[in-house]
Amino acid sequence: MKRILIILGVIAAIALVGFFTLRSWTKSSSPEAIAQIDQNGLQIKVDYCQPYKKGRKIFGGLVPYGQVWRTGANEATVIDFDQNVIVAGQPLDKGEYSLWTIPSQNGWIAIFNGETGQWGTNYDQTKDVLRVPVVSQKHSPMSEQFYITFRPATNGVDMVLAWEETEAVVPIQKR
Repeated sequence: MKRILIILGVIAAIALVGFFTLRSWTKSSSPEAIAQIDQNGLQIKVDYCQPYKKGRKIFGGLVPYGQVWRTGANEATVIDFDQNVIVAGQPLDKGEYSLWTIPSQNGWIAIFNGETGQWGTNYDQTKDVLRVPVVSQKHSPMSEQFYITFRPATNGVDMVLAWEETEAVVPIQKR
């Protein structure tokens, strides 16, 4: 019995070391980042990972048009609102959501999903809380690394999702 416990302990230790090694390796290729804003009492925080272009065609290639994208890399991107908001004209309650998108050549769909903490490819559409169309446009200069930022806008902020030569703009206002 003691021997079995030792073997199980060694296996658990190896698995744990392997997990942290893999996590470290994936984070070096797509590092963790935080985008946040505190403007006029509205606080928004986004935790995500930033993949690199690395010579690849991104939109319409690595990230296919018309399919759900994790909007970053590694774990699902998480966005947290400190109060009720209006996103692209639609109400969204305060709270934490995973952020997904469906890129296309003529605009994107931003998706706020009630499930958080999952690996970035484990998307469950039945847990969508809000889907809204948002504008996408040319971005200059070309961005080698995906990033999320906020910029002031009339009555709120625009969350900008930018990579390669494309940016999607998600308007957000206090409700």
